[in-house]
Amino acid sequence: MDRLVSTDWLAQHHKDTDLVVLDATMHLPDSGRDARAEFLAAHIPGARFLDLASLIDESSKVPKALPTAEQFAARMGSLGIVPSSRVVLYDDSAIKSASRAWFIFDHYGMDQVAILDGGLAKWQAEGRETSDGDEAYYAVDYPVPTPRRSVRSKADMLANCATREEQVVDARDTARFAGAPDSGSEGHIPDAANLHFPRLFREDGTWKDTPALRSEFAEAGLDLDRPVVASCNSGMTACVLLFGMGLAGKNDAALYDGSWMEWGSDPATPKESGAHGE
Repeated sequence: MDRLVSTDWLAQHHKDTDLVVLDATMHLPDSGRDARAEFLAAHIPGARFLDLASLIDESSKVPKALPTAEQFAARMGSLGIVPSSRVVLYDDSAIKSASRAWFIFDHYGMDQVAILDGGLAKWQAEGRETSDGDEAYYAVDYPVPTPRRSVRSKADMLANCATREEQVVDARDTARFAGAPDSGSEGHIPDAANLHFPRLFREDGTWKDTPALRSEFAEAGLDLDRPVVASCNSGMTACVLLFGMGLAGKNDAALYDGSWMEWGSDPATPKESGAHGE
């Protein structure tokens, strides 16, 4: 299974016994939308609700931290997923939240996990069937996995400010990255590049092809042959950049999970304003 699957592919395979489809929709708090209510109203037949918003480690000092291995295993078991399952993730979110779910799954060692290209919006635009209510499935035991993706801490990022060994790319919009008036942001991590995550998508919400993705990263000033760390506001849309890098052939980029919520709230961390290179 490819890491990005089409609606045609899913329509042919969504009833496969080893395939689990998960709605990974999560909305920003001020969106006025309820991901759970929307799932109950309409979802891809057979899909289960991941409840991504609650898949965090609330005991961590890092805002919106990745779940622990134990928390991930418990959620997988409650959803009836086993390590050999093939998983397709989709969302109907402006922040492309399936990418965050993909990073969590990949981080905890699931190799057969994909994102549905275009998400629920494309599925519905094509007139495909949806279901309402909850789906029936049984909980199982899921073994506690070993993390494998690279995740950076604030201490790591502070050290990198001195060494510049890793390129930093920020997925936030230009105004917040620059620290523009009324943006609610003081700027960005020193020397970070800016690539607003929607630039990785076509107008219909599907991912751009590999050459176009590589062009976007290059235009942002990134050398994909060198180490990269992705950041954003809360660690969510940074995962969009990480998934896009994977589609472009770079699979070793790291996540700064605390992102600006952690960095910006600490008065001791260095900050820059303005566009990259100014």
